[in-house]
Amino acid sequence: MQARMKSQANPDVITAIQQLNKTIHAAGVDPLLLGLVHLRASQINGCGPCVFAGVTSAKKQGETEERLHNVAAWRETPFFTEQERAALALTEAATRIQDGAPGVTDEIWTAAATHFDDKQLSAIILNIALTNFFNRINHTTREQAGKTW
Repeated sequence: MQARMKSQANPDVITAIQQLNKTIHAAGVDPLLLGLVHLRASQINGCGPCVFAGVTSAKKQGETEERLHNVAAWRETPFFTEQERAALALTEAATRIQDGAPGVTDEIWTAAATHFDDKQLSAIILNIALTNFFNRINHTTREQAGKTW
């Protein structure tokens, strides 16, 4: 499969994305947790470029191979904290918005709100949304894995 177009770096779009990322990272959420959220949403959406970039970035930040290899099976492993589990559950529910899917239930929301304040929750939700945004662009354009941004 080949990419449908070459990435055209629009300076206005790059500036907007940088501002969104700055806002996300200024909310006091552990960057490794944000990386897990990005990776899990990208796995669900089958976005090769974002999975590749997410794993590469997480390794540079000190994430372990053991945890990275088990993000897709986080419920069945002992490698994640309750806080991380709440964020991963929120990620899955917010990403899997499809016909008949329950979405973010009160139970999932309450678990996340137990571990994060409103500012942090807003950052996590924005991180999920931004990841889904990139996943959809990459699917549409057939962007190939192997790049980091």
